[in-house]
Amino acid sequence: MARGSGGADVKSTEERELKLGAGARVRLPELPGTPLPPRTLTNVYLDTPDHRLALAGITLRRRIEAGKSRWQLKLPRGEARLELEWNAGDSGRSARHRDRADVPPPQMVDLVTAWSRGAALAPVATLRSRRQGVLVRDIHGPVAEVVLDSVHVVDGSGKGTRFREIEVEQLGGNEADLARIEQTLRAAGATDGDGRPKLLRALDLEPAALPVPAAPDAPPPERVRAMIDAQLHEIVAHDPGTRLGHDPESLHQMRVACRRLRALLREAGPMLDPAWVAPLREDLAWLGDELGAVRDLDVLRQHLSDEIASLDVEDARGGARLIRALESERAGLRTKLLAALRSERYLSLLGALDEAARRPEIADPGVSLEGVARDAWKRLRKAVEGLGDEPSDEAWHAVRIKAKRARYAAELVAPTAGKRIRRFIERAKDFQDALGEHQDAVVARGRIRDLATRARGGASAFVAGRLLERQAARRAEILGQIHKRWRKLEKKGTKAWR
Repeated sequence: MARGSGGADVKSTEERELKLGAGARVRLPELPGTPLPPRTLTNVYLDTPDHRLALAGITLRRRIEAGKSRWQLKLPRGEARLELEWNAGDSGRSARHRDRADVPPPQMVDLVTAWSRGAALAPVATLRSRRQGVLVRDIHGPVAEVVLDSVHVVDGSGKGTRFREIEVEQLGGNEADLARIEQTLRAAGATDGDGRPKLLRALDLEPAALPVPAAPDAPPPERVRAMIDAQLHEIVAHDPGTRLGHDPESLHQMRVACRRLRALLREAGPMLDPAWVAPLREDLAWLGDELGAVRDLDVLRQHLSDEIASLDVEDARGGARLIRALESERAGLRTKLLAALRSERYLSLLGALDEAARRPEIADPGVSLEGVARDAWKRLRKAVEGLGDEPSDEAWHAVRIKAKRARYAAELVAPTAGKRIRRFIERAKDFQDALGEHQDAVVARGRIRDLATRARGGASAFVAGRLLERQAARRAEILGQIHKRWRKLEKKGTKAWR
């Protein structure tokens, strides 16, 4: 069981499934395993009036079966979906309790905020499914659950619609096992599936199109618009995972998207209306800072945990006090981040980015993106050349910022450029990553000193001293990598922007 953001127990699973079509005469073939008892499921789907959740591939529903009900939320996660489930209670209770059970849990509403934007969530369709199936097994255990659903739309715009489909949900095994199951099902009459979730089929709607890169011959304003759209999609897609807090990668990717979008808007600045782009960049900086405060502690916590795990047992106990102090600070910053994600400022930013992804305000459509990228590279090279023999940590950090800008500016050009630009981007990322490692080591040194002061105790102070020694060695090693990577980047930059 996973713990929900509001404190209630939530069942969390990652769902990987295959859908196939099933005509009126199709029956499930003999499959190795255990027959599942027949079930009748009534699903009440909630959405905004304009179906924002369904169009984004999100399922929010109350499932009723045998007098019991539970809330389910399914969120896209790459090729899979994250399924979260809350108990809704007994549908046979008093009217007052039934009314309360018809309202989705606050945690669920919170997790779809990036799509609903505060709009009311109300029933849009009710589907009843009669399900039969088989739990397919092999000698190692469960492989997949194969079910045949006969679906009837009993309420909603598609009222009266009926369809049948087969779902194969992977529980174990591998792709070869699923391929064999699919082959058996097709031999029994199964066909290509509709591909849409049940609700979209019931409403006869197509899912919203994913962002696509601009065509190579697209004008510069269209290339900028497409990149804004792509980064907005990343921010929204990783919003639920950031709120849940189970996977640090969600927060990381959301932060990356914020920073990349802010940098792109900066580099494309000569093309854009200054009065329009300035508040966008300001709000993106605010959101990036809120995300970054938690992300930086995640990185530090993982690094220090790995370092402490390599110490002797007695020393590791002293290190545990440092980690506890870090986790206490992180908890406070995470609370602050969640408040930001629930604020009007965040919703307003998403709305402004929606508009920007459709119609950015262009001041000068004739600006050359190649010129913008070339200028960003020149600023980076000038900054590195001006470092001197003993650059400060602050100077390296300033170079890191310029390296990011040069890389993102080059990405504006990449759709129309050849290998020389793509290779430049690869080397710029390598250089940027090394500078990021350097900055992590610098930050870690300061934080270790601070943690040792707060944790107190001789054991913690001793461990902190050992960790500081390791950070100094880490920084020295990374500096060697930075110089090597710069030489490689400089060669690619000279060829790319000659």
